[in-house]
Amino acid sequence: MNIKSHFPKLGAIACVLAFSLIPHASLAAPAAQEGATEVEASLFLLDAHWKSPKGGPATPAAISVVWIPQPIQKYCVGKDQQECATIDFCIRTTTKTVAMCKNLPANLRNLPPYPAGMTPPRVFSITYSNLAPNIKSFDTLRQFFDAAPKGSFDRLSLRERIKARVRLTGTANNGNFELLEVLALPAR
Repeated sequence: MNIKSHFPKLGAIACVLAFSLIPHASLAAPAAQEGATEVEASLFLLDAHWKSPKGGPATPAAISVVWIPQPIQKYCVGKDQQECATIDFCIRTTTKTVAMCKNLPANLRNLPPYPAGMTPPRVFSITYSNLAPNIKSFDTLRQFFDAAPKGSFDRLSLRERIKARVRLTGTANNGNFELLEVLALPAR
């Protein structure tokens, strides 16, 4: 039985009715998530050093945006992202006898835990391979990054940070952050 032949207008009415029941939030910009915190933060910039595929077109430099808890920023400056993540892990882990923690210098092996309620609760990073069309002012960051002298973003530096609006979700062990807007670039 073909419903359209018996009720030709029912198909259109059913479609309109069904569409009106779909939540409109899915059509709009992402809304704030329950349990999420939006804050302004200083984020470090790094060149992720992704390679172009052999024989493929040149890939624009990948931008890593790194959010580092304030208590370890001074220890991370001058290091790469992996070294900073290791320091962070060794502060948060309950098993400080793992090789990666034992290999840290003594002053870094014995750092106290982060204070309760620390924001961010651990090192977070996101790497963008090209454009990020949903992030306000990201194109300005891309232009700034591409115009900088080679090597400017190889190590974490207090001079190479952006001011940004971010959203933090989840917990220290199972969390995430999202870059919402680039507010200010480093001075040149």
